[in-house]
Amino acid sequence: MKISQQNFAQRRQALMAQMEPGSVAIVPSAKELTRNRDVEYPFRQNSDFYYLTGFNEPDAMLVLIPGRSDGEVVLFCRDRDPEMEIWNGYRAGPRGAENQYGIQQAFANDVMDEEIQNLLDGRIRLYYSIGSSDDFDRQVQDWLRGLRAKARNGAVAPGELVMLDPLLHELRLFKDDEEQDLMRAAGRISAEAHVRAMQICKPGMAEYQLEAEISHHFAMNGCRLPAYSSIVGGGENACVLHYTENQDLLNAGDLVLIDAGCELDYYAGDITRTFPVSGRFSDEQKAVYELVLKVQKACIDAVKPGVLWDRIHELSVELLTEGLVELGLLKGEPAELIESGAYKAFYMHRIGHWLGMDVHDVGNYKVDGDWRPLEPGMVMTVEPGIYISPQNEQVEARWRGIGVRIEDDVLVTVDGCENLTDGVPKEVAEIEALMASQVI
Repeated sequence: MKISQQNFAQRRQALMAQMEPGSVAIVPSAKELTRNRDVEYPFRQNSDFYYLTGFNEPDAMLVLIPGRSDGEVVLFCRDRDPEMEIWNGYRAGPRGAENQYGIQQAFANDVMDEEIQNLLDGRIRLYYSIGSSDDFDRQVQDWLRGLRAKARNGAVAPGELVMLDPLLHELRLFKDDEEQDLMRAAGRISAEAHVRAMQICKPGMAEYQLEAEISHHFAMNGCRLPAYSSIVGGGENACVLHYTENQDLLNAGDLVLIDAGCELDYYAGDITRTFPVSGRFSDEQKAVYELVLKVQKACIDAVKPGVLWDRIHELSVELLTEGLVELGLLKGEPAELIESGAYKAFYMHRIGHWLGMDVHDVGNYKVDGDWRPLEPGMVMTVEPGIYISPQNEQVEARWRGIGVRIEDDVLVTVDGCENLTDGVPKEVAEIEALMASQVI
């Protein structure tokens, strides 16, 4: 399952349609990064670049020039090199870029400095993601400086530099049908991995062993890497929001919190489930868990077009604070506890984030200073949580060290929403029944 070349072409046209007349946009690819000595990290393409091209090689650059007679879509990339391809894999090269990726004109990187000045010459405005990379900023400055040096020969460098992000990221915020299908598949694969983790979990296992089962399921379904570093936190580790060491043993009587999602053709899943290592919740664990679940279900039900982004978070704060008072973990009037921020000792993050090609995806949460309303095609996470620090001496010892988060991926639809990750249980009875039927 992949995004079609027709779709990539439509994205480029949609972006160029928003650019001012006489302008040019440049979007660089990612580079290979050294892990240690002469070993690189697994290559992952820049999301903006991939969104517009589908081109999965490092050291490339896309140039968009609306109205250019010789081609509006230009790509610079590595040239074919039979010797290097023996060692490091095949390259498309300029001709492959034109034939396989719908690029109208492609050049090898060794002529980039000369050709890019020709492409920039006479353009009024240059769009790119200023400040994203110091190295690329310097490269752009060198191109502009070289073009200005040719002014007596009639060359004219762009006089305006404009951030490309607002235009491009607004496009990425709204997922089309192909993207939605990919995210459904990513949600399904991610959910299956969480089910597998519940089925095999038992006291004495290591956190990294559950992580390994999840990673294995991702890879066996075409997702070589997770969308982000998986979190597998047993016991007190569940109270660390971004715990990724995943090295401790899982103990009987503890909960384990798993936050993990696959990446399928550059689209992320993002699921969190919390469940008992031994297969059954204690009374205190169940009370906290059912409060978080109640809040999460209410927040998902509230997701629909026209609802302000921040309203979903406000609802989570209201319901969690009321529940914390009912459990005796907070004392006072809920409204006053919200006003003072007392609830933040237990719930210190927001309800969710945009989801797409990046797990914390692009797109503004406010427009003209106001929280934006939800619209069809947006995908967000809904992930309330309660984290009772083991050092919190304001609560009884029986509550300390309990950390619970429940997260699903939610697509805003025309008449409400669709939960893309509902394939993994979250009701207490369902979880306990699933864990009672353990598999090896």
